[in-house]
Amino acid sequence: MRVALLSKALVVGAYQRKCELLAEQPDVALTALVPPRWGRHVLERAHTRGYTLQVVPVRFSGHFHLHYYPTLARVLRALQPQLVHVDEEPYNLATWLAVRAATRLRPRPAVVCFSWQNLNRRYPPPFRWMERDVLRHTDALIVGNAEAATVWRAKGYRGPIALVPQFGVDEATFTPAPHAAREAFIVGFAGRLVREKGVDVLLRAFAQLPEPAQLHIVGEGDQREALRALARALGVAARVHFQPALPSTAMPAFYRSLDVLVLPSRTLPNWKEQFGRVLIEAMACGVPVVASRCGEAPNVVGDAGLVFPEEDADALAAQLHMLMHDARLRAMLGERGRARVLAHFTMRRVAEQTAQVWREAYARLC
Repeated sequence: MRVALLSKALVVGAYQRKCELLAEQPDVALTALVPPRWGRHVLERAHTRGYTLQVVPVRFSGHFHLHYYPTLARVLRALQPQLVHVDEEPYNLATWLAVRAATRLRPRPAVVCFSWQNLNRRYPPPFRWMERDVLRHTDALIVGNAEAATVWRAKGYRGPIALVPQFGVDEATFTPAPHAAREAFIVGFAGRLVREKGVDVLLRAFAQLPEPAQLHIVGEGDQREALRALARALGVAARVHFQPALPSTAMPAFYRSLDVLVLPSRTLPNWKEQFGRVLIEAMACGVPVVASRCGEAPNVVGDAGLVFPEEDADALAAQLHMLMHDARLRAMLGERGRARVLAHFTMRRVAEQTAQVWREAYARLC
């Protein structure tokens, strides 16, 4: 089965491991179509064995709804794929143009799209029309969380829906660190510094922890200076360390430096946590995780971590205090987290499930 996979997410080198594992499937000949950059993130080439990574030009890089690939139709005609997987939301311009180009090929390939959307949002024209047209021509839909399946059924999609995260974790790269005693108790956060990620809640909780607790925050966003000011106002600025966003290859070392990772996301009218990739990366590294009850995060954590009500800094502080003073609990949660990732969230598991969706979609078309 000749597969063309269009994905801007594959500019991240660590994510390309899924392509190597997909290419190991005996019936898959894979070409990954990837832009040279997405926003500020320039294409990394970290895992490129066994498949073709082909760079395709992108217009409006970084613009989620409006970006598109001007040469894609010509590229697909040259590849003649039997299945086209568009790793994009059904309402995006790039998705609509890609599906349109795919369905004009003869013979027509099977078409698969991916969605994280866990809020039932109505878009204005022309995005609403594009979404409707994409759903009409999509042979299978992969969703990254349970609520997304409900959303697309409510929007009228009647084809097969498979629940598979977009990317898993490479368990050989994200591994636990050898046990080493630390003087400080290190709490970590990695992600966008924006209101929905709730880093202000984490700061308020952290301020209730005694020394030698430290908080390491990795990421960029429009809340960065406001968060620095909040740390100063709370009297913990000397114990809070801000770092710029790290390349994907540096993240395992960051997780291993932590005693606990926190994802304190908050639901907003237009957003709630769609997955929480940092959770499974930290869990794979044997790091205990604590997450708010926002969106899909509690389902990702399962019984392998702790959860707390959104916005409740006191509840989060109590959990962090408990972890700070209970090394056995930290060890137990670290082991559970690693086991949960190996059972459900490895890159290999995601690749196998994705390939099965492809087989079934192609078989139905034949």
